[in-house]
Amino acid sequence: MNAALPLDGIKVLDLSTLLPGPLATLMLAEAGADVVKLERPGRGDEMRTYDPKFGEASANYAVLNRGKRAYGVDFKDPAQRDRVLELAAEADVVMEQFRPGVADRLGLGHDAVRAVNPDVVYCSITGYGPTGPHAQRAGHDLNYLAESGLLGVVTDSTGAPGLPVTVLADIAAGTYPAVVNILLALRQRDRTGEGTHLQVSMTHNLQVLGYGYFAAHQAGAGWPKPGAEQLTGGSPRYHVYPTSDGRHIACAALEQKFWERLVQLVGLDEKFHDDAGQEEDVVTALAARFAAETSDHWRSVLDGEDVCTVVVATFDEAADAGLVDVDAPERVSAPGGDASFATLPSPVSAALRRAPGTAPYPSLAELGDASPWA
Repeated sequence: MNAALPLDGIKVLDLSTLLPGPLATLMLAEAGADVVKLERPGRGDEMRTYDPKFGEASANYAVLNRGKRAYGVDFKDPAQRDRVLELAAEADVVMEQFRPGVADRLGLGHDAVRAVNPDVVYCSITGYGPTGPHAQRAGHDLNYLAESGLLGVVTDSTGAPGLPVTVLADIAAGTYPAVVNILLALRQRDRTGEGTHLQVSMTHNLQVLGYGYFAAHQAGAGWPKPGAEQLTGGSPRYHVYPTSDGRHIACAALEQKFWERLVQLVGLDEKFHDDAGQEEDVVTALAARFAAETSDHWRSVLDGEDVCTVVVATFDEAADAGLVDVDAPERVSAPGGDASFATLPSPVSAALRRAPGTAPYPSLAELGDASPWA
């Protein structure tokens, strides 16, 4: 382990499941925190059941929970609930991801934990925030994107929005705000001795991803029109174009110098070089040029040129280009086994996280009377 990691000595009690909370506590663990994860007895975290499997649990679970310890607990059992409160009394951070009010009904809410641990940093991740008309609604990433307005700003030719490329709300509006706020709360506790109850609403935090739309609205320009704004399909300079072999070109030639070089390279008719006021016609003309040749042709034309325009890569191609790291020195193993694989590269800087090595994901153990903290 690296000397003097930033979170050495910090104890994290993780009551969360699936992705947002576990990914947040993984980042804390990478920076030196000691994470104890509590799951349902028997089956454990739902993420364990996903495919493909790696040992006794899923590969997804493995990469999100490397280096933690996990125990099966029935939160509804009063004796086991009291044992959880004993652990919470020792924790610096408690992470939960229930719907609002559920932790309170279980006797594990902020007030109950604060009563035994006044300076705890207690983080609640919810879909729609702790209060309001949507607070009790069930949801997943796609729902949060849909109801925040973001999903509908990019549409296809029929006006239908597409599926997002990944779980944006879970990670960008759940995990990352949770980590940032936990670190800020720990810093504040160092200075004041006071704990904090952090409320992380994934839907509300998505507004940060739509910062430009918000700024335009506040300046009087209105909310974005689907597929009509500069970054949502309304500009030929920021668009995805098909090629003749079923591949695609991602064009982001926003600046004039990039645009001028691009239209020369692709041989676009000069009457379309100035796209102002004729954006739809230029999109059509540029689409025709890209559709006339294969992706290999366009790669040979575009490579080495500063035009911010590239062939959309497959994961294999991205890995071959060194843009997807499948050989990181950090590895995860199955409990009790020799098999391991290079795990998810951590966004925590190498200078601030554990030394590279292999660590197992946790089997689901029985929570006894002994302290689970390392």
